[in-house]
Amino acid sequence: MYRLFVLILLVFTASIGSMNAIEQDIKKKERALEKLRKEIDAYEQRIHDSEKKEKVTLDRLDNYEKQSNLVRSLLSELIDEEEQLQVSIALTADNITFLGKQLSFLKLHYAKYVSSVYKFGRIYDLETLLSSKSINQLYIRIEYLKRFSDQRKKDLEKIQEKHRLLEIEKADLQLKLQEQQEIIADKQKEENFLQQKKQKRSLALKEIRKDKAVMKKELVRKTQAAQELENLITDLVEKERIRKEREAELARQRAAERERLKLKKIEEPPAETGTPFDSRKGRLPWPVSAGTVVAHFGNHVHPVLKTITQNTGIDISIKSGAPVKSVADGEVAMIHWLPSYGNLVILRHPGGYHTVYAHLSDISVTEGQKVKIGAVIAKSGDSVAGSVLHFEVWKEKDKQNPELWLSKRRR
Repeated sequence: MYRLFVLILLVFTASIGSMNAIEQDIKKKERALEKLRKEIDAYEQRIHDSEKKEKVTLDRLDNYEKQSNLVRSLLSELIDEEEQLQVSIALTADNITFLGKQLSFLKLHYAKYVSSVYKFGRIYDLETLLSSKSINQLYIRIEYLKRFSDQRKKDLEKIQEKHRLLEIEKADLQLKLQEQQEIIADKQKEENFLQQKKQKRSLALKEIRKDKAVMKKELVRKTQAAQELENLITDLVEKERIRKEREAELARQRAAERERLKLKKIEEPPAETGTPFDSRKGRLPWPVSAGTVVAHFGNHVHPVLKTITQNTGIDISIKSGAPVKSVADGEVAMIHWLPSYGNLVILRHPGGYHTVYAHLSDISVTEGQKVKIGAVIAKSGDSVAGSVLHFEVWKEKDKQNPELWLSKRRR
C-alpha cells in the first residue's frame, strides 16, 4: 500500500512539473506575441500614414509585405501556444480525474469508519479498555485508540484538502479552456487581417505596374538588391570557409594529440553528406512543378523603359501560392527579406553550392534545417514583375546560369 502511495505521489509530482514547464513556455510565447503585435501596429501606422497620400509607393508595398510576414509569425506563435495549452488542458484534466479518485477513496474509508462508530460507538472502545489484562496493556490500548482517533481526524483534513485542490484544478481548467477559445478567436482575426493585407498589396501592385516613374525606381532598387544578395552569398561562403578551416585545424590537433599519446586512430566523420551537387548538373528538378521562364539569366532590355538590367538567376512565371521545392539535398543557410526580392530562402548544398528562392509568401522551413531534394520550403508569391519565382544557383561566389543546371522540360 505504501509503495502504491509513493508511486501515485511521484506520478502526480511529475505531472505538476510538466504543467509548470508548459505554463512557463506559454508565458514566453505570450511575451513574444506581445512584441509581434507591437511591431505589427507600428507597420500599420506607417501604412496608414502612407495611405493618406493618393499615390502608391514602393515603401508602402514593402510595408505591406513586412507586416504580412509579422502576421504570419504571429499566427505561427498562436498555433504553437494553442498546442501547448492543449497539452496543459489534458494534464489538468488528468489531475482532476486523479484527485477525484483520491477523494472518493478517502471518503469511502472515512464513511466506513463513521458507520462503525455509529454502530458500536464508545461502548466498543470502553469494552476494549476494560478487557485489558494489565495496567500496561490498558495504557497501550488507550494510546492506540487516541492515535486511531487522531488518524481519522487527519483523514478528514485530507478529504477537505483534496476537495480544495480539486476545486482549484477545476477553476484552472475553466480558465485554460476560456484562453483556448480566445486564441482560436485571435487566430481567426489575424487570418482575416492577413487576407485584407494581401488584397491591399495586390491592388497596390496593379497600380505600381501602371506607373512608369515608380517602375524606374523599382529597376534601380532591384539592381541594388541584387548587389546586396551577392554580398549575402559572399558572406555565407566566407563563413563556411572559416568554419571548415576551424574544423580542419581541430582535426589536425586531435590527430597530433593521438600521435603523441600513441592512441589508435579514430575515424573522422565525413565533412559533408548527400549527393554531390555538381554531379547533377543538367538533371536538377525544377523548384516549381509548372510555369514558364519569363526572364532568363544575363542582361535584359526592359520592353517599356528600354533600360538594361542584369538577371542573376531566372524568373519563372507561376501562379501565386504554388509549392516551391528544394532542387537538391541541403541545409537552410538563411531566411531573409530584400527590397524587390521580397521573402527569400538560401539553401546550402555540398561542394560550396547555394541556391536562392525569392518572391516567396509562406515559408515553411527554419534556418539550420536540413532539407531533402523535392522538399517544400515555401509558397510562391507576387512581385512588381508579376507572379513569379526568382531562382538562382551559385558556385562559391560565382553566379551560374540555372537553366544549365535544371533538367530539360518537355514542350
